[in-house]
Amino acid sequence: MALKEYNNVQVGVEYYPEHWDESLWEADIKLMQATGVKVVRVAEFAWSRLEPTDGDFQFAWLDRAMDLFHSYGLQVVIGTPTATPPRWLTTGYPDVLPVFADGGIFHPGVRGHRCYNSPSLRKYGSRIIERLAQHYSGHPAVIGWQTDNEFSMLNCHCEHCNDAFREWAKAKYGTLEALNSEWGTNVWSGEYSAWNEFTVPLGGSRHQNPSLLLDFQRFQWDAIVEFQQTQIDILRSVCPEHFITHNFHSYPQKLNMYAVGAELDVAAFDYYPNTSPTKQATAPYSGALSLDLTRGIKRQNFWIMEQLSGTPGCWMPMWRTPYPGFIRAYAWQTIARGADTVVHFRWRSAVAGAEQFWHGLIDHSNVPGRRFAEFTQFCNEVNALGDKLKGTTLKNEVAILNSHEQLVALDIQPQVENMEYYENMKQIHRALTKLGIGCDVIDWRQELDEYKVVIAPSLYLLDEEVSKQLEAYATAGGTLIITNRSGVKNMNNIAVMQPLPGLLSYAAGVRVDEYDPIGTEAHVIVDINGNSYECLQWCDLLTPTTAEPIAWYGDDFYAGIPAVTVNTFGQGQVYYLGTQAEESYWSALLGDLAKKHQLFQFAGLPDGMQASVRTGESGTFLFLLNLNRQAQTVTLPREYKSVLYGQPRSGELQLEPYGIEILEM
Repeated sequence: MALKEYNNVQVGVEYYPEHWDESLWEADIKLMQATGVKVVRVAEFAWSRLEPTDGDFQFAWLDRAMDLFHSYGLQVVIGTPTATPPRWLTTGYPDVLPVFADGGIFHPGVRGHRCYNSPSLRKYGSRIIERLAQHYSGHPAVIGWQTDNEFSMLNCHCEHCNDAFREWAKAKYGTLEALNSEWGTNVWSGEYSAWNEFTVPLGGSRHQNPSLLLDFQRFQWDAIVEFQQTQIDILRSVCPEHFITHNFHSYPQKLNMYAVGAELDVAAFDYYPNTSPTKQATAPYSGALSLDLTRGIKRQNFWIMEQLSGTPGCWMPMWRTPYPGFIRAYAWQTIARGADTVVHFRWRSAVAGAEQFWHGLIDHSNVPGRRFAEFTQFCNEVNALGDKLKGTTLKNEVAILNSHEQLVALDIQPQVENMEYYENMKQIHRALTKLGIGCDVIDWRQELDEYKVVIAPSLYLLDEEVSKQLEAYATAGGTLIITNRSGVKNMNNIAVMQPLPGLLSYAAGVRVDEYDPIGTEAHVIVDINGNSYECLQWCDLLTPTTAEPIAWYGDDFYAGIPAVTVNTFGQGQVYYLGTQAEESYWSALLGDLAKKHQLFQFAGLPDGMQASVRTGESGTFLFLLNLNRQAQTVTLPREYKSVLYGQPRSGELQLEPYGIEILEM
């Protein structure tokens, strides 16, 4: 039997029955139904209420809530509760608690206090999940499961992680001789002479062997995947009709999201766009990248498992309250970029616990207000358009390659002040978004055949597999853009003894003779038309071998030396950017490529306004979103029909602050 559908375009909320007096439940759920809510997430933090003592399973309270959800036609996603082990477990089995590099313990009382390699967590976590799965496998309200909550890199240094890391290294390298050779441990007398000398990087110093530090991250990625797989195996066996997801969060994420996402049915993301007016110029674009990155985890539509509903405040002082229209506009932004279900966090602001001031749709007063009315409007709009949008996806012609391995390696050894892998990716993505060009953000080892332009920022670590794949892409007619600090090291974090960009030199047709880490000291490049642009961070001094220069440095001792080149390679082209040019240079370069390759774009977008296209059997839909506190006007190239308001649109289209429009193309 097929999985129950999880790709409906719909709206949901987080609800924690255990936090509220049971007398409130039915009134809450009845209001959810009246508001247009279709799905609810529950129980991801409820282990102590589900199993108050060892082996004492208490599901009756959740049964009553589940039956109420079903009676009002709401579907439910259950979170496996392993992110918050109960105190009876952490007290009786302290191996559950992660150990910091300095020997300190991650004590209970917050959340996420669980070591992925803990035998006790594996045992008792599997037990509660199996009991929950067996109990709710046939409940008509349940459609899916969320594994744990917001996986992250814990860098646990406990004895179980130490033993597991040693076994992981044995499996990868076979012998100590091979490990010593691959890591270059002869530096600083770091060679291992016996396996019992091999440990996790105790002390946490970033100056330890960079190969060790990188492999320690890889080990943790595998540990999280293995930990999650124990949950997936249970859920697949007991609940074959239910889908399984996980809620990723807070990019840039050092987690290997692609490995975690591989066995999921659908990826999910927790989205909290910044409400401050001082972030108005950047938040819409940072958010767009986060959403495109989430869509790229499985290269398919996704869920938003937590969407901003009010002022956040817990881990930091409270943000500004969402401006009128903010909640609706940013929720529509998620759908415009591939979200099918948008679940708002949370139904009501908590009256207890650390997240009391991470505001929900309804404030502590329990009186629905302005934000709730806006949420209701969003629900009504989504429910009206859900059938039209169901099955529609984004089909983009440009991709940015993302690599958690580059992110981690560049964090282990920062190259220069102000150079950050993810921030540089943001700048490229922002330029594309402002040009109205759709972009996928995908794992750097994915197939590229469907794209006309591929951008590969700083492939600092590189192997022949990727370099050959990129060569084949360009040979077949693709346009490839690579940037400085590419080809510097092999995959074991060892510098290569060949001119940069290393394995990409042939495709790029260029050689790096010298480089200057300029950091925050601004320099200038001049393009082939005489236009000057600021550049920062890094300056590769380039000698073309087969490439043609298209921009040169305009100052310092390397004035006149090529800074940007393009090489004809097979049927395609390879661009090499030896510096981090300002956004306007990227806009000019990408704008020219859009014309050359006839990329679909919606031109003329004012700052803060975004365009996305979803297409499917039901039609093609253009989303225009004004993510600003000011009204914005855009010129439509022809007449469209508004599916949101049911009227034709042409000429000048003005959108109010945080206004949106959805046009059928």
